[in-house]
Amino acid sequence: MRPLDWVVMFCWLVFIVSYGLYRGRGSSTMNKYLLAGKSMPWYAMGLSIMATQASAITFISTTGQSYTDGMRFVQFYFGLPIAMVILCATAVPIFHRANVYTAYEYLEQRFDAKTRSLVSLIFLIQRGLAAGLSLYAPAVVLSIILGWPDRATTIVMGVLVMTYISFGGIKAVTWADVQQMSLILCGLVLALVLAIHLLPSSVSFSDAVSLAGAAGKLNPVTFNFDWDDRYNIWSGLIGGMFLALAYFGCDQSQVQRYLTGKSIAASRLSLLFNAVAKIPMQFFILFIGAMVYVFFIYERPPLLFQPVELKNVQHDARFPAVERRYQLAYADRKQAADEYVQANHAGDRSRRQASIEHYRAAQQELNEAHTAGEHLVGKEFDDTNYIFLSFVTRYLPAGVVGLIVAVIFSAAMSSASGEINSLATVTVIDIYRRHVKREASDRHYLIASRFATVFWGCFAMGFAQYGRNFGALIQAVNVIGSLFYGGLLGVFVLAFFFRGVGANGAFFGVLAGEAAIFAANLFTRISFLWYNVIGCVVVVLVGLAVSRIFDRVARTP
Repeated sequence: MRPLDWVVMFCWLVFIVSYGLYRGRGSSTMNKYLLAGKSMPWYAMGLSIMATQASAITFISTTGQSYTDGMRFVQFYFGLPIAMVILCATAVPIFHRANVYTAYEYLEQRFDAKTRSLVSLIFLIQRGLAAGLSLYAPAVVLSIILGWPDRATTIVMGVLVMTYISFGGIKAVTWADVQQMSLILCGLVLALVLAIHLLPSSVSFSDAVSLAGAAGKLNPVTFNFDWDDRYNIWSGLIGGMFLALAYFGCDQSQVQRYLTGKSIAASRLSLLFNAVAKIPMQFFILFIGAMVYVFFIYERPPLLFQPVELKNVQHDARFPAVERRYQLAYADRKQAADEYVQANHAGDRSRRQASIEHYRAAQQELNEAHTAGEHLVGKEFDDTNYIFLSFVTRYLPAGVVGLIVAVIFSAAMSSASGEINSLATVTVIDIYRRHVKREASDRHYLIASRFATVFWGCFAMGFAQYGRNFGALIQAVNVIGSLFYGGLLGVFVLAFFFRGVGANGAFFGVLAGEAAIFAANLFTRISFLWYNVIGCVVVVLVGLAVSRIFDRVARTP
């Protein structure tokens, strides 16, 4: 980075931390620290929820996902608006009226302590792992810009995040997110404008869109039904809806956001805001990735986008042959793209069809050459997460690079801080206060929350050391969530809609649901989006069956 980039990044980070601490002042009680005294307006909650989703992983990985696989990932969010409407009618009023700190407190009111503890433990495991990936994302940034080891960077970022949360609480996190989201939107627009502006003058915007479409990058809706396909309209509408129901209705990191609302109406508005805005924003981010793909048609991309690994493999005896193959494939693709654009302008259909076939064949050869380059590092290596950052750091002007990096850093801090805050909340409220020290002062639990924050920050840093092994980070986060969300969703469905189900039915239902999910993961190739459906259905069916058995035993003289 150039000096101006450092100045821009440093100034923004100082501002956002200072602003968050300023807005979070006065968080001196448990209620204020964990729930902001239930004082948040709807727009602050809505932007905070959106900023948490628009994390560093969104910038780093979603754009790369579009570059490699096209825009069909947007279908993942098609079920979200439906889920938001359902939650506005169910979870929001129920949790507010129950007057709870966590969603899992409600489970003890509805069932018993063992069900609450089991579900709390499941949340702690899955959200702790996800927090680790949130910390790993900015490490990718620094490894590209500075050449620092990403593992050391996760530790530095983790310490900063823990310090930030400990002082400000959820109020600081929420108000900082409002500012983060403003910068994120500006960064998104700027990145797209510059990606298009940097194209050759002979390539118009319509040409760029046509080239992306011909390569299969503009595929936001696919109707084929395939259990093994992660992203199609059916898995998005059904599986995505179940995942969104679990994420926003059962995950404390999101529930805690709208529990801070000053009223039920405000909390509902925050969710409906996301129902309307999330899909267009995700579409926009994926479109940026598609335009970056077109940019690299005319500017030769490196064999590997990860610069450290690229330098390392240059000493491999196989490298010259792979690099030569890659150069030839790139030149062939560029020529095919030029032929396609010329055929489009001439309106020659037969020539256009021939050029499309040449263009796609050249792209396939380039993909295979790139894969061969990845295999020089190792068969599991995947540099998807480095694509967008390579574009930003190598081609955007001074100042803009610092701004984009500031967006990624601040978003990462926001996402990780919200997750770690919710982990500390569940640890203290659902585990420590419930089972370890039931009668203590408010200050005691406030201090315990800060210690829990440090613990979960360390846990997240530890798991982040393995972030490089998870391929596209945006997929890794959702896969981890889907291993657990089905069980969480199922128990809340029982709690809300099946009044005849008792504590034993709920407890054993969750265990059976999680067993079914892990069996599907280990022994089938079903897309992870369907895990949420499988887990929820199994929890409900087993819960109903077990409750009927226990009722029958209880009636037996």
